[in-house]
Amino acid sequence: MVNKNIMEEVGLKEQEITSEVEKIIGDYSTDSLTKLYEESIKEFKTGSILKGKILNILGNDVIVDVGYKSEGLIPLHEFPEPESVKVGDGIDVFLESVEDESGLIVLSKSRADRLHGWERIIKTCKEGDTVKGKVTRKIKGGLLVDIGIPVFLPASQSDVRRIQDIGKLIGQVIECKVIQIDTQRMNIIVSRRKLLEEQRTTSRNKLFAEAKEGEVVSGVVKNIADFGVFIDLGGVDGLLHITDMNWGRVSHPSELVTMDQKIDVKILRIDREKNRIALGLKQLSPNPWENINDKYPVATKVKGKIVNILPYGAFVELNPGIEGLIHISEMSWTKRITHPSEMVAIGDIVETVVISVNPEKQEISLGMKQLEENPWMKVAEKYKVGAKIHGRVRNITSYGAFIEIEEGIDGLLHVSDISWTKKVTKPADVIKKGDKIEAVILSIDPEKKRVSLGVKQLTPNPWETIIPEKYKVGNSVSGKIIKMTASGAVVELEPNLEGYLQLSKPTPLAERLTNLSPDVISGQAGEGGEKEESKKIKAGDTVNVIVAELQPEECRIILNLPN
Repeated sequence: MVNKNIMEEVGLKEQEITSEVEKIIGDYSTDSLTKLYEESIKEFKTGSILKGKILNILGNDVIVDVGYKSEGLIPLHEFPEPESVKVGDGIDVFLESVEDESGLIVLSKSRADRLHGWERIIKTCKEGDTVKGKVTRKIKGGLLVDIGIPVFLPASQSDVRRIQDIGKLIGQVIECKVIQIDTQRMNIIVSRRKLLEEQRTTSRNKLFAEAKEGEVVSGVVKNIADFGVFIDLGGVDGLLHITDMNWGRVSHPSELVTMDQKIDVKILRIDREKNRIALGLKQLSPNPWENINDKYPVATKVKGKIVNILPYGAFVELNPGIEGLIHISEMSWTKRITHPSEMVAIGDIVETVVISVNPEKQEISLGMKQLEENPWMKVAEKYKVGAKIHGRVRNITSYGAFIEIEEGIDGLLHVSDISWTKKVTKPADVIKKGDKIEAVILSIDPEKKRVSLGVKQLTPNPWETIIPEKYKVGNSVSGKIIKMTASGAVVELEPNLEGYLQLSKPTPLAERLTNLSPDVISGQAGEGGEKEESKKIKAGDTVNVIVAELQPEECRIILNLPN
């Protein structure tokens, strides 16, 4: 009975609704309905922003209803968070076209967001303002930064220093300065460099105003060079020179620091006029050279590791930051060393003796030969002045020859001690390398490691006995011309004894001598006006001469032509 009453009530309601609809429709003509439809779509203009509702999500497309006769499709990637898109959500969309080929209207979520963002940016931002945004991607000539809308950051404006790969900024949130707004093209250009430069100027001024020498500050390694490291102290770069990085040896700054490393350093010097700051790293630790004389007294034996070898010696690390030099001359008493590598190698542990210490220059001189007895001290005991020795010619120089007396001990035979009578100008003319010769010890100097030898001293000095008696001044002698000079001739009086014929005054014979010139000297005119046939005297000719002077110290006899 109840159900029947309900059905009757529902039937009455349906009849009432149908009658009401028919009444409404009856009030409109066909033309009126057309006009009503046109009014319902007249607000759907291309380029406008519409309110929409998500009806469905099909694959990578979102179906949106904006109240038009057909729906629109929007690619899912236009939504900032595609995973959070839900059916029924209301969104703002940009109407790009009323209908495409498929009969759907063309909508854009990203363009609507851009327009909203542009309107907001224009209201709140102007040129010169600082904005913050996330670097989204790399494009030709620079980067796109999202500050609510994509803005352009030129590569040249990305940093105060040139960045090799600006792509490393992608994903970072950065601050920039707005340098240009183009309202017609809806374009904004920003500069990170300009902002950083302004910040650095402010920081630099503050740093130079407040910084003090001796203060410890923090910085970041910005550049590594062969001579040192540049540290960014926040607005100003300080130089950490390689010599101020470590108390010990540093071959290259990269051994101690890396790029972008945070580091504490001490301010050593501030030049406010040139805006320069010198920094130190080793100064953060105690100076190992303090009281160095107490640590390494002269004559004490010390051990260390060879860390560097140069042509003049080897450096020994005695302790961290403390190095000493073994000069090549301090490696052996007797061995002839041409390079330190003949005695030591890098990494060798060697024992040495401290020779000298210079705290001011931070230098320690070391010796290896001092560990052994000096053989030169025995030379004076073993060899006496005036004693005869036999040795081998080890080397020949322009001033003499070195004779090996025993292994490691050489004596010098000077050119002036080779002959009493023959003037030797080139030792190699009378002595050959490797020759075994006898000599007399003339002097010994153990301190300077020198032994002087003589060969002529093996025989009596003829200038003291024979020559003064045989070649008295005024005596007439004969000899053979062996060489012509510009002012005279060298005459061999006997083997290994020479005289010098002076031709400074004109004489009949002088007019017939030649002095290495190809010209023939003409003779004087004879009786009857006839010219005497000129003669040419040359090397090899025998001449009669007069002894004019004896010069024993020069091993020379001065000769003149007869009057």
